[in-house]
Amino acid sequence: MAEQTPAATNGAAEPQRQLALQKIYVRDASFEVPNAPNVYQEQGQPQVQLNLSHKAGQIGDGAFEVVLTLTVTCTLNERTAYLAEVQQAGIFVALGFPQEDLGAVLGSYCPNVLFPYARQMVSDLVQNGGFPPLLLQPINFDALYAEQIQRAAGDDAPALNA
Repeated sequence: MAEQTPAATNGAAEPQRQLALQKIYVRDASFEVPNAPNVYQEQGQPQVQLNLSHKAGQIGDGAFEVVLTLTVTCTLNERTAYLAEVQQAGIFVALGFPQEDLGAVLGSYCPNVLFPYARQMVSDLVQNGGFPPLLLQPINFDALYAEQIQRAAGDDAPALNA
C-alpha cells in the first residue's frame, strides 16, 4: 500500500515541523554574600526580587542557543543579603517553523523548558550559601512572550489585571 501524504497547497507540501532539544547546560552561575558574616546574624523579613531575561541566537542550520538568565537579589534591612545569578542554556533544533511560530518557540517554549533547571540551580546556590531554601514560583512564559510582542508592536494599551 502506498503512503499517502496530506494535500499539497500550491503544488508544494508544507515542511514538517521538527523541534528537538540537544543539550541543556549552565552557561554561567554566580553567588555573592557581600555583607558576610554579619548578614547571618541580622533579624528581619527578607525581601526577594527576581529579574529574568532570555536571548536566543542561531548557531547553525536550524540550531539555536537559548539562554535564560535569572537574577535573584535578597535584601534584609535594606542591605543586600545575597545575589544569585544563573544563566541556564540549551541548544534546540527547530526546523520547518514559519518565522512568527519560530519566535514563539524560542521566546516561550524554550525558556519554559529551561526554567526548572535554572530554578533548581538558584535554589542550590542559595541553600549552599547558608540561607533558607528559596523556591521560585512557576512563570508563565507564554504571557511574557505575548507582552513582549505587544510592546514590540508599539501597542501601549493598558493590560488587564486579573
